[in-house]
Amino acid sequence: MTDRIFNADTIPVLALGYRFQWEPAQDCYVLLYPEGMVKLNPAAGEILKRVSEKKQTVGELIAELKEAFNGADLDDDVYQFLEEAHDNDWIRPE
Repeated sequence: MTDRIFNADTIPVLALGYRFQWEPAQDCYVLLYPEGMVKLNPAAGEILKRVSEKKQTVGELIAELKEAFNGADLDDDVYQFLEEAHDNDWIRPE
């Protein structure tokens, strides 16, 4: 088992140089950075929207998503996405 970068008490933030926004021309959320743009799927958009809107722990972020999506069991998916986003240098722990 590998060590996670993020746990329930970690506060994820966007990495320097990245900007999160809704892109009407793409009809999806995107991450903009100096070299280009990353189109996000709906789940990634929901997670990064919360990361970019306010500082909160991963535990708080998951609780907010569960409330928004009728208590869905999404803990593992959120942690997996956060780790992948970190590996892609999109986010970092505060």
